[in-house]
Amino acid sequence: MKKTIFLTGATGTMGQAGMHELLRYPERYDVRVLARPSNKNKALLEPLMAQYPALSVVWGDLTRYDDVLRGVTGADVVLHVGGMVSPAADYRPKATYKTNITAAENVRNAVLAQPDDKQPKVVYIGSVAQMGDRREPLHWGRTGDPICVSAYDHYGLTKVQAERILTNSPIKRWVSLRQSGILYPAILKNYDPIMFHVPIRGVLEWATVEDSGRLLEGVCRDEVPESFWKNYYNIGSGEEYRLSNYEFECLLLDAIGCPRPELIFNTQWFTTRNFHGMWYLDSDKLNELVPFRANIPVKEYFAQMAKSPSVPKGIRIARITKAAKLVPHIVKLAMRAMAYSEEHGTQWWIRHNITPRIHAYYGSLEAYKRIPDWKHMDLSHNSREAVILNHGYDESKPMEAFTIEDMQQAAAFRGGSVKPNSTNPKAKGLELWDTPLEWQSASGETFEATPRLILLGGHWAPGDMPFPYRFTEESERPWHWDEVAKSNPFFAQLWTPLHEPDENNVYGAEIFNGWEK
Repeated sequence: MKKTIFLTGATGTMGQAGMHELLRYPERYDVRVLARPSNKNKALLEPLMAQYPALSVVWGDLTRYDDVLRGVTGADVVLHVGGMVSPAADYRPKATYKTNITAAENVRNAVLAQPDDKQPKVVYIGSVAQMGDRREPLHWGRTGDPICVSAYDHYGLTKVQAERILTNSPIKRWVSLRQSGILYPAILKNYDPIMFHVPIRGVLEWATVEDSGRLLEGVCRDEVPESFWKNYYNIGSGEEYRLSNYEFECLLLDAIGCPRPELIFNTQWFTTRNFHGMWYLDSDKLNELVPFRANIPVKEYFAQMAKSPSVPKGIRIARITKAAKLVPHIVKLAMRAMAYSEEHGTQWWIRHNITPRIHAYYGSLEAYKRIPDWKHMDLSHNSREAVILNHGYDESKPMEAFTIEDMQQAAAFRGGSVKPNSTNPKAKGLELWDTPLEWQSASGETFEATPRLILLGGHWAPGDMPFPYRFTEESERPWHWDEVAKSNPFFAQLWTPLHEPDENNVYGAEIFNGWEK
């Protein structure tokens, strides 16, 4: 029997890949997408509707409930991929909050408005940005690690809240798939000062756009095991794609015929902290449950990207002729302009002494000045040894054996406590995992959440999360992870090792406790 799949974000990178993958199987799926009625979207989707009878479009907006309801009603699976992403999200934070959070609320409400026996499964696409800065030695991670969004990352904050809205709800079958950086041909033409917000020795396990599209189709299949649902997973293309940021730059620049990083960048242009990215301890688990990887060697994949017709003609010519390699000083002038760009350029912060930004991304001005040049920079491959964070409960214990005492143990490790559910105080086992419990943080804030959200998702008290640019003045809060770490051992094991003082006391606890409007 054919399924109806409702897809948001079909005109974006991952959503478009998923849409095309679904359309390969017209005997399996009717594909319904939600898209704004812009000229660009119509030019993309109208020819596809003519080509694929299985494709239909709800012309509307994620922030309008009635539009989302039209898409959800009658669907078997909801693939919620859409929303504002970086770099647009970095320039329009208020719009990002409104779009991403409202969209999640609309999807949740529309799904819960369906009859119980017709409620669709919900697949939410989260982000590695939710996990924040994971520098060495904590550059390996997994789901259930502490949520820790980097300062100024408004996109990351909205992804955390949207995930909480959907996965802490009564929806029967949901899953959160946290997407990593996506490799796709158009990435070769990205040219924005945010390129320098990435530390040279940072890491990322990339996911190819083709793998991501296969995953979106794969989760819609009947053979997906029941154990897959109500959980959190990291998306990554595997060991070949676990790169340092320096290694990534080398592969990318070589693919487009540009000189090596040492010839066109200054090391000080790159930040040293406060981004996001990690290698996954658990991304293989998702591939085992829903096979989606093509396992193409990473160098071969970059070569394929460079040959793509979607890469600008000028870049293709440069790659073929290697003309750019003959004039590195010209390329460096262009890169320098990005580093000195107003607002988001790292050297703009230094030149104008934007102290909150300097502290967030470098630790201090003194630390910035001590960044070594390329000759003295450690460019070795990052350690393959993983430091595994403690989640505060017995992870070897079967989920069906858990009791409220296990939840109390986990809450205590987070500096708080939890009460038995008042309507079902004897809940235990798998039933307990889906039971909203009343938790209390060290600050005294009480909040309701299921054990799945807290233990499997790594979430904790909403009041600990920074939310500048919410909707009212009263709800605006700065990044204050220093304070959270003082009373939450679960969070401190991630935050404190990366923010300890050095010999000059410039990496102290009070690094960043502010934000800009």
